[in-house]
Amino acid sequence: MKLIRLVKRFQDHARACAMASSTGVMLVVATPILHAQERVSFSTSDGGLIYADLYGKSDHGVVLAHGGRFNKESWEQQARTLAKAGFRVLAIDFRGYGQSRGPGQSDPLSAPLHFDVLAAVRYLRKTGAKTVSVVGASMGGTAVANASIQAAPGEVNRLVLLAALAGSSPEKLKGRKLFIVSREDLDSGGKPRLSEIRAQYDRVQEPKELVILEGSAHAQFIFQTSQGDLLMREILRFLSVP
Repeated sequence: MKLIRLVKRFQDHARACAMASSTGVMLVVATPILHAQERVSFSTSDGGLIYADLYGKSDHGVVLAHGGRFNKESWEQQARTLAKAGFRVLAIDFRGYGQSRGPGQSDPLSAPLHFDVLAAVRYLRKTGAKTVSVVGASMGGTAVANASIQAAPGEVNRLVLLAALAGSSPEKLKGRKLFIVSREDLDSGGKPRLSEIRAQYDRVQEPKELVILEGSAHAQFIFQTSQGDLLMREILRFLSVP
Protein backbone atom coordinates (compact mmCIF):
# COMPACT_ATOMS: atom_id res chain seq x y z
CA MET A 1 0.00 0.00 0.00
CA LYS A 2 1.31 3.45 -0.92
CA LEU A 3 2.08 5.40 2.23
CA ILE A 4 3.44 8.91 2.72
CA ARG A 5 4.03 10.00 6.30
CA LEU A 6 4.88 13.49 7.53
CA VAL A 7 6.87 13.31 10.76
CA LYS A 8 6.92 16.39 12.96
CA ARG A 9 9.99 17.59 14.84
CA PHE A 10 10.11 17.16 18.60
CA GLN A 11 10.67 20.46 20.41
CA ASP A 12 12.58 19.19 23.42
CA HIS A 13 15.99 19.03 24.98
CA ALA A 14 17.30 16.76 22.21
CA ARG A 15 18.18 19.81 20.10
CA ALA A 16 20.41 21.13 22.87
CA CYS A 17 22.05 17.73 23.17
CA ALA A 18 22.68 17.63 19.45
CA MET A 19 24.23 21.14 19.51
CA ALA A 20 26.45 20.15 22.41
CA SER A 21 27.64 17.18 20.36
CA SER A 22 28.67 19.13 17.28
CA THR A 23 31.37 16.53 16.63
CA GLY A 24 28.60 13.86 16.64
CA VAL A 25 30.17 11.08 14.57
CA MET A 26 33.62 11.36 16.15
CA LEU A 27 32.15 11.22 19.64
CA VAL A 28 30.30 8.04 18.76
CA VAL A 29 33.39 6.42 17.27
CA ALA A 30 35.42 7.23 20.36
CA THR A 31 32.98 5.55 22.77
CA PRO A 32 34.59 2.30 23.99
CA ILE A 33 31.35 0.37 24.53
CA LEU A 34 30.46 0.67 20.86
CA HIS A 35 33.26 -1.46 19.44
CA ALA A 36 32.13 -3.83 16.72
CA GLN A 37 31.62 -7.44 17.74
CA GLU A 38 33.79 -8.61 14.85
CA ARG A 39 35.76 -7.24 11.88
CA VAL A 40 35.27 -9.21 8.67
CA SER A 41 36.22 -8.96 5.01
CA PHE A 42 34.86 -10.47 1.80
CA SER A 43 35.42 -10.23 -1.94
CA THR A 44 33.21 -8.54 -4.51
CA SER A 45 32.30 -10.04 -7.87
CA ASP A 46 34.41 -7.44 -9.70
CA GLY A 47 37.62 -8.16 -7.80
CA GLY A 48 37.29 -5.82 -4.85
CA LEU A 49 37.85 -6.53 -1.17
CA ILE A 50 35.48 -5.04 1.39
CA TYR A 51 36.04 -4.66 5.11
CA ALA A 52 33.11 -4.43 7.48
CA ASP A 53 32.07 -4.38 11.13
CA LEU A 54 29.67 -7.09 12.26
CA TYR A 55 27.26 -6.75 15.20
CA GLY A 56 24.77 -9.11 16.79
CA LYS A 57 23.62 -12.68 16.20
CA SER A 58 20.44 -13.30 14.22
CA ASP A 59 19.14 -14.85 11.03
CA HIS A 60 17.72 -11.44 10.08
CA GLY A 61 20.52 -9.42 8.51
CA VAL A 62 20.92 -5.70 7.85
CA VAL A 63 23.60 -4.05 5.70
CA LEU A 64 24.49 -0.43 6.51
CA ALA A 65 25.97 1.60 3.63
CA HIS A 66 27.51 4.96 4.55
CA GLY A 67 27.43 8.33 2.81
CA GLY A 68 30.34 10.04 1.09
CA ARG A 69 31.53 11.91 4.20
CA PHE A 70 31.25 8.93 6.51
CA ASN A 71 32.63 5.40 6.98
CA LYS A 72 31.59 2.13 8.57
CA GLU A 73 32.41 3.37 12.07
CA SER A 74 29.88 6.17 11.70
CA TRP A 75 27.08 3.58 11.98
CA GLU A 76 28.18 2.17 15.35
CA GLN A 77 25.39 3.62 17.47
CA GLN A 78 22.70 2.65 14.97
CA ALA A 79 24.24 -0.79 14.49
CA ARG A 80 24.16 -1.42 18.24
CA THR A 81 20.52 -0.36 18.38
CA LEU A 82 19.61 -2.70 15.53
CA ALA A 83 21.56 -5.58 17.08
CA LYS A 84 19.72 -5.12 20.38
CA ALA A 85 16.46 -5.21 18.43
CA GLY A 86 17.32 -8.65 17.08
CA PHE A 87 19.24 -8.07 13.86
CA ARG A 88 22.66 -9.17 12.65
CA VAL A 89 24.20 -5.96 11.32
CA LEU A 90 27.01 -5.51 8.80
CA ALA A 91 28.37 -1.96 8.42
CA ILE A 92 30.64 -1.78 5.38
CA ASP A 93 33.43 0.50 4.23
CA PHE A 94 32.97 1.18 0.54
CA ARG A 95 35.97 0.74 -1.77
CA GLY A 96 38.25 3.73 -1.32
CA TYR A 97 37.39 3.99 2.41
CA GLY A 98 39.49 2.43 5.18
CA GLN A 99 41.07 -0.79 3.98
CA SER A 100 38.39 -1.55 1.38
CA ARG A 101 39.52 -1.51 -2.20
CA GLY A 102 38.30 -2.25 -5.69
CA PRO A 103 37.98 -0.87 -9.22
CA GLY A 104 37.17 2.84 -9.27
CA GLN A 105 38.20 3.40 -5.64
CA SER A 106 39.96 6.70 -6.43
CA ASP A 107 36.56 8.27 -7.19
CA PRO A 108 33.92 6.49 -5.10
CA LEU A 109 31.08 8.68 -6.37
CA SER A 110 31.49 7.20 -9.84
CA ALA A 111 32.67 3.74 -8.74
CA PRO A 112 30.46 0.63 -9.03
CA LEU A 113 29.61 0.65 -5.32
CA HIS A 114 26.61 -1.62 -5.81
CA PHE A 115 29.07 -4.53 -6.04
CA ASP A 116 30.15 -3.76 -2.45
CA VAL A 117 26.54 -3.84 -1.25
CA LEU A 118 25.77 -7.07 -3.09
CA ALA A 119 28.89 -8.69 -1.62
CA ALA A 120 27.73 -7.69 1.86
CA VAL A 121 24.24 -9.08 1.26
CA ARG A 122 25.71 -12.36 0.02
CA TYR A 123 28.11 -12.56 2.97
CA LEU A 124 25.18 -12.38 5.37
CA ARG A 125 23.25 -14.95 3.34
CA LYS A 126 26.20 -17.35 3.29
CA THR A 127 26.67 -17.01 7.04
CA GLY A 128 23.09 -17.87 7.96
CA ALA A 129 20.82 -14.90 7.30
CA LYS A 130 17.34 -15.89 6.11
CA THR A 131 16.37 -12.30 5.33
CA VAL A 132 18.56 -9.31 4.45
CA SER A 133 17.59 -5.65 4.47
CA VAL A 134 19.84 -2.83 3.29
CA VAL A 135 20.04 0.74 4.59
CA GLY A 136 21.90 3.31 2.52
CA ALA A 137 22.56 7.00 3.18
CA SER A 138 23.11 9.50 0.36
CA MET A 139 25.91 7.98 -1.78
CA GLY A 140 25.32 4.67 -0.02
CA GLY A 141 21.61 4.90 -0.74
CA THR A 142 22.19 5.13 -4.46
CA ALA A 143 24.51 2.12 -4.20
CA VAL A 144 21.81 0.25 -2.29
CA ALA A 145 19.24 1.10 -4.96
CA ASN A 146 21.51 -0.13 -7.75
CA ALA A 147 22.25 -3.29 -5.77
CA SER A 148 18.53 -3.94 -5.37
CA ILE A 149 18.04 -3.65 -9.12
CA GLN A 150 20.92 -6.05 -9.83
CA ALA A 151 20.05 -8.52 -7.05
CA ALA A 152 18.27 -11.79 -7.71
CA PRO A 153 14.58 -11.87 -6.72
CA GLY A 154 14.30 -12.36 -2.96
CA GLU A 155 17.98 -11.61 -2.34
CA VAL A 156 17.22 -8.19 -0.82
CA ASN A 157 14.02 -8.14 1.22
CA ARG A 158 13.78 -4.49 2.25
CA LEU A 159 15.68 -1.32 1.49
CA VAL A 160 15.88 2.06 3.18
CA LEU A 161 17.04 5.03 1.09
CA LEU A 162 18.06 7.88 3.36
CA ALA A 163 18.11 11.15 1.37
CA ALA A 164 19.18 9.20 -1.69
CA LEU A 165 18.12 8.91 -5.29
CA ALA A 166 17.10 5.53 -6.65
CA GLY A 167 19.10 5.69 -9.88
CA SER A 168 17.76 5.88 -13.41
CA SER A 169 15.29 3.01 -13.08
CA PRO A 170 13.44 3.33 -9.74
CA GLU A 171 10.60 1.16 -11.07
CA LYS A 172 13.03 -1.79 -11.01
CA LEU A 173 13.69 -1.65 -7.26
CA LYS A 174 12.85 -4.94 -5.54
CA GLY A 175 11.37 -5.68 -2.14
CA ARG A 176 9.77 -3.29 0.34
CA LYS A 177 11.07 0.27 0.08
CA LEU A 178 11.31 3.13 2.54
CA PHE A 179 12.41 6.59 1.41
CA ILE A 180 13.36 9.09 4.13
CA VAL A 181 14.36 12.73 3.60
CA SER A 182 14.37 16.02 5.49
CA ARG A 183 11.90 18.52 4.09
CA GLU A 184 14.47 21.33 3.74
CA ASP A 185 17.47 19.20 2.71
CA LEU A 186 19.04 20.99 -0.28
CA ASP A 187 21.26 19.55 -2.99
CA SER A 188 24.50 21.16 -4.20
CA GLY A 189 22.49 23.43 -6.48
CA GLY A 190 20.31 24.71 -3.65
CA LYS A 191 17.22 22.76 -4.70
CA PRO A 192 15.16 20.66 -2.26
CA ARG A 193 16.04 16.98 -2.55
CA LEU A 194 12.47 16.14 -1.64
CA SER A 195 11.16 17.17 -5.07
CA GLU A 196 13.33 14.73 -7.02
CA ILE A 197 13.00 11.99 -4.43
CA ARG A 198 9.21 12.31 -4.48
CA ALA A 199 9.22 12.12 -8.29
CA GLN A 200 11.26 8.91 -8.14
CA TYR A 201 9.08 7.56 -5.34
CA ASP A 202 6.02 7.94 -7.58
CA ARG A 203 7.70 5.63 -10.13
CA VAL A 204 8.57 2.92 -7.59
CA GLN A 205 6.37 -0.15 -7.40
CA GLU A 206 4.49 -1.12 -4.25
CA PRO A 207 5.06 -1.81 -1.40
CA LYS A 208 6.68 1.52 -0.55
CA GLU A 209 6.69 4.34 2.00
CA LEU A 210 7.93 7.92 2.04
CA VAL A 211 8.75 9.55 5.38
CA ILE A 212 9.43 13.29 5.43
CA LEU A 213 11.23 14.61 8.50
CA GLU A 214 11.25 18.26 9.51
CA GLY A 215 14.55 20.13 9.24
CA SER A 216 17.37 20.47 6.74
CA ALA A 217 19.92 17.84 7.82
CA HIS A 218 21.16 15.50 5.11
CA ALA A 219 21.20 11.70 5.40
CA GLN A 220 23.35 10.47 8.32
CA PHE A 221 23.68 14.02 9.65
CA ILE A 222 20.05 13.67 10.75
CA PHE A 223 21.22 11.36 13.55
CA GLN A 224 23.07 14.34 15.08
CA THR A 225 19.90 16.46 15.31
CA SER A 226 16.71 16.42 17.36
CA GLN A 227 15.23 14.19 14.65
CA GLY A 228 17.81 11.46 15.18
CA ASP A 229 15.82 9.32 17.61
CA LEU A 230 12.73 9.62 15.45
CA LEU A 231 14.69 8.58 12.37
CA MET A 232 16.01 5.50 14.18
CA ARG A 233 12.51 4.56 15.29
CA GLU A 234 11.21 4.84 11.72
CA ILE A 235 13.96 2.56 10.45
CA LEU A 236 13.36 0.03 13.23
CA ARG A 237 9.62 0.08 12.60
CA PHE A 238 10.06 -0.53 8.89
CA LEU A 239 12.57 -3.35 9.35
CA SER A 240 10.51 -5.04 12.04
CA VAL A 241 6.95 -5.08 10.74
CA PRO A 242 5.81 -8.45 9.30
